[in-house]
Amino acid sequence: MQLLDWIILGATLAFIILYGVWKNNSHKNIKEYLKGDNQAGWWTIGLSVMATQASAITFLSTPGQAYHDGMGFVQFYFGLPFAMVLICLFFIPVYHKLKVYTAYEFLENRFDLRVRTLTAILFLVQRGLAAGITIYAPSIILSVVLGWDLKLLVILVGIMVISYTVIGGTKAVNVTQKQQMFIIFLGMFIAFGFIINRFPEGIDFSKALTIAGKAGKLDVIDFSIDLNNRYTFWSGLTGGLFLALSYFGTDQSQVQRYLSGKSVKESQMGLIMNGILKVPMQFFILLVGVMVFVFYQFEPAPLHFNPKAVATVKNSAQAEAFTRLENENLEIQRQLKTAQLQESESIETLSEQNLQQRAQAKRLIAQADPTQEVNDKDYVFISFILQYLPTGLIGLLLAVIFSAAMSSTASELNALAATTTVDLYQRNKRGLSSSHYVKASKGFTLLWGIVAVLFASIGNLFENLIQLVNIIGSVFYGTILGVFLIAIFIDYVKGRAVFWAAILSETLILILFFMDAVSYLWLNVIGALLTVIFGILIQKLSKPERNTSAIDA
Repeated sequence: MQLLDWIILGATLAFIILYGVWKNNSHKNIKEYLKGDNQAGWWTIGLSVMATQASAITFLSTPGQAYHDGMGFVQFYFGLPFAMVLICLFFIPVYHKLKVYTAYEFLENRFDLRVRTLTAILFLVQRGLAAGITIYAPSIILSVVLGWDLKLLVILVGIMVISYTVIGGTKAVNVTQKQQMFIIFLGMFIAFGFIINRFPEGIDFSKALTIAGKAGKLDVIDFSIDLNNRYTFWSGLTGGLFLALSYFGTDQSQVQRYLSGKSVKESQMGLIMNGILKVPMQFFILLVGVMVFVFYQFEPAPLHFNPKAVATVKNSAQAEAFTRLENENLEIQRQLKTAQLQESESIETLSEQNLQQRAQAKRLIAQADPTQEVNDKDYVFISFILQYLPTGLIGLLLAVIFSAAMSSTASELNALAATTTVDLYQRNKRGLSSSHYVKASKGFTLLWGIVAVLFASIGNLFENLIQLVNIIGSVFYGTILGVFLIAIFIDYVKGRAVFWAAILSETLILILFFMDAVSYLWLNVIGALLTVIFGILIQKLSKPERNTSAIDA
């Protein structure tokens, strides 16, 4: 990186942090701090919802996912637009009518304190883990770029995002996310244009799509019915629908974005905006990854994209074998480039040889150090950025990734603090002053920020970062969604039944997860259905109970 890159990166991050603090450094009460005094318009809500989901992991992992496996990952989002419609029709009106601060506050009104506390704790566990991953992801980048200690970088990134989230609250999160999304879109479109412009003469965008298609990278739709296949049309439409319903309808990090809306209509329009734009946005990011794949058909690609793993194997007994494999791979890539330009029939054979050599490289790395991460998907895009993008654009793309990390992490910390304050602390410490609860919220924001940093400090790659976040969510989201579905649609099921239904459902989901019985997306469907079914059965077998609500209390 050159001086200009550092200036662009530093200025962008400093502007976001200082602007968020400057605009929102005073809060009279908890409503201003946690709900932004209900001043957000639909445009702000829509961008804030998108920015919360579009973490740094999205821009690190998604292009790498497409580079290796093609566009099929976009099926993961097929259920999202339908989820937005359902949330707008059934969830948002209920939340606004009750004027709740958190989604789980509604559950005490509907059931009892036990159900509210259980779902709040499930949320805190899964979102607290996810917050650590969103801090961990950009720290990987700087550790690669600068060669600094990863744990030190985790702490620095954590301090950066914690600072304006603690001071500014929900309004700071919402306001800064608009700038962050502008930077994200600008950077990705510029990167896409640069990739297309760097193709060899005679290779335009249309030809690039043809090359990608022949390599199987444009196989978007898979109609197969296989519960162990992670990304199919059916898993995306069903599992993706349930995951999106859980995430946007019951996850406080998203619910808090539209609870800050001026009205029901503003909140609904913001979610519909997200439903319209989210799938095209993910499609585009995946397409960037596919174009990087095409780019490397004509430029030499590293045998393995993780530089730490490469350094490890080159300082081991496998060094000679790895170096020989690198030289052989460069020759295969040279032949592949010629074959692509000449549209030779040998493309498929050479591509297969290339894949086999990369698989052999992973085996050599594993032999050199069994603890070393051999997956390199998350390093593909950052490797391309650092090696091929011009000065200035490198700084902009790094700003994109850090902006995304800051936006999603800020939302998560803000939501974790809101849930801890409203659902646990305030519920058991009633009658204190407004200023006390604001201070408590800031304290819990700081506390969860520290927890996220600690988890990030012990984190490691798990196949692919974007999959890890979705896996963590899928383990918990189905059960939480099942509770909300009963709350909204099945009036006769009461608190005791739904509480034990959730316990049973979550226990079975954890068993299925550790047995690796089904693809993680299906856990959302199974968890929700089990909770609903168990809730109905337990209610029918139980004696009538009085509904102990927050109103009674």
